[in-house]
Amino acid sequence: MADSHNGDRKRKFSDRGGGRGGGRGGRPMQHGSRPNKKRNMGRKEHNSSQLDRRGRNEAQQTRNKEQEEAGENEKSALPAAFPAEEVAAEERKPKRKVAVMLGYSGTGYKGMQIDNKQKTIEGDLFNAFVAAGAISKANADDPKKSSLVRCARTDKGVHAAGNVISLKLIIEEDDIVQKINDNLSEQIRVWGIERTIGSFSCYQACDSRWYEYLIPTHAFLPPHPSSFMGKKLEEYAEKEGDVEAYRQRQAEVANFWPEVEERHIKPILESLDDSIRPLVEEALYVVEAVDAPEGADPIIEASIDTNGKEAVPPKNEGANEVQDTIDAIQKQEPGLTLDSETDGSVPLPSKTVHLPALEEAVKALKAAYLSAKKAYRISPERQARVQANLDRYLGTHKFHNYTVQKKFNDKAAQRYIKSFKVAPKAIIINDTEWLSLKVHGQSFMMHQIRKMVGMVALTVRCGTDPKIMEESFGNHIVRIPKVPGLGLLLERPVFDSYNNNNATQNGREKLDFNKYNKEIEDFKEREIYQRIFREEAQGNQFNAFFTHLDNYKDPQFLYLTSGGIEATKKALERKSTQKQFQEDSDDENMSGGEG
Repeated sequence: MADSHNGDRKRKFSDRGGGRGGGRGGRPMQHGSRPNKKRNMGRKEHNSSQLDRRGRNEAQQTRNKEQEEAGENEKSALPAAFPAEEVAAEERKPKRKVAVMLGYSGTGYKGMQIDNKQKTIEGDLFNAFVAAGAISKANADDPKKSSLVRCARTDKGVHAAGNVISLKLIIEEDDIVQKINDNLSEQIRVWGIERTIGSFSCYQACDSRWYEYLIPTHAFLPPHPSSFMGKKLEEYAEKEGDVEAYRQRQAEVANFWPEVEERHIKPILESLDDSIRPLVEEALYVVEAVDAPEGADPIIEASIDTNGKEAVPPKNEGANEVQDTIDAIQKQEPGLTLDSETDGSVPLPSKTVHLPALEEAVKALKAAYLSAKKAYRISPERQARVQANLDRYLGTHKFHNYTVQKKFNDKAAQRYIKSFKVAPKAIIINDTEWLSLKVHGQSFMMHQIRKMVGMVALTVRCGTDPKIMEESFGNHIVRIPKVPGLGLLLERPVFDSYNNNNATQNGREKLDFNKYNKEIEDFKEREIYQRIFREEAQGNQFNAFFTHLDNYKDPQFLYLTSGGIEATKKALERKSTQKQFQEDSDDENMSGGEG
């Protein structure tokens, strides 16, 4: 290595013109001595190069066209630069380093961080600062000129009751906060603006952050016994000799599904025509969510992405459940004909079913199951299991499985969790019971909190041995789905060190959200909580998400069974072997084999 390094140094010296045989006056340089110099090309090579460049230009034009069609090249979301004469005529006013304390509902926004092309919280804020005169016209075309820094970058759709950005603003006018709010939608509110020391950075000065996650309690119900996961849980419990322990972990919900079947489902099934009943019974829980290549299922791949980019789920998750069930029925009965012309009063030929009647039957059963889930009220025992699993996050752990693109030995994946608590009392909104989970940590990685909640929800609902929580911090790959972003909100960041040291010593006000508690609580109720409850009532995202997971026919989640991580590993190995065998067989068939 040393010799190679010295050789590199000599070559560099030679290239500068010094040294033997190099530069002016020496022997002519060979092409190898000037690796960065363009060499002479023949006509053929030159034409080839030109074609490559033309191809690249065409490819770029194609990409631009695709972006325009996708709406990515729309006009900037930030203010355009003001005319030079307006900038020159503007009165110069002093800028002060400040902390802007704010809250927002993330619905309809592409996240917190400013983006020139998309609607973001910071984008709307920056526009409001300019409109209110808090940012001069000279600096209106670039947020970097105002040294904008965010405390916490929230993802698409995520809310914040309290967040902070630090930057330089013109704050001479007493009513500047009101002026800024007048230029914002009701979804974003500035609580206050505090002068800070000149070197203040809200990101660097933040000691820790509080987040809240709201989740309906029916998310902790076990998978339906007829679902793919429901069957695998029983199968592996017997296979591993874990039946008794598994039953104990599900004891407080053991009667839920039998009672639902008896009280709500059986009457509907008994009312169905004989031609429809067996089809519906057989297909209701065999909707094939997957057995497809990775990335083919948007709902699941969006929740367990590994590339750091948000996959795009269908617009209405769960909206096609009825059609999915009917498709599954047709798969199971290849000769079945669905007739939509007759009204059902005329007897239909064998293997023919009246489609509207089938659709109504499936809708009625789906609605009955959903109503039963929403009517569920979590028991103290079940809630205690949730809290016990949340407690396993406390302290310092390696959360490489709870984010994207992090490995076990990546130091950045090590995080410290101070507390993770379930609110003692659940709340009931729109006939659905909700739990509030609050986590306090120094800092969090991308999707970490949603995956932490996802892991707890899955382990409790599947009656999984809690040891899986500790194993997820180890040197294993555990694919953990992230629960819907709908329920997540940043409660507030904490600045104790800055408040007790820098602020006090320099005569600055402390950054304290408590002085705005009344406004914040009103805002949370109106713009965040009610929005969450309303969106869930309209879209049933949590029900669709967990039902989809229960029917996800892939080995990735078998670690939730009594087989643990080994069950996933072995199943994936078998799947890989089978796939390789199939590929080898296909190759052999294509080449005619040996005979």
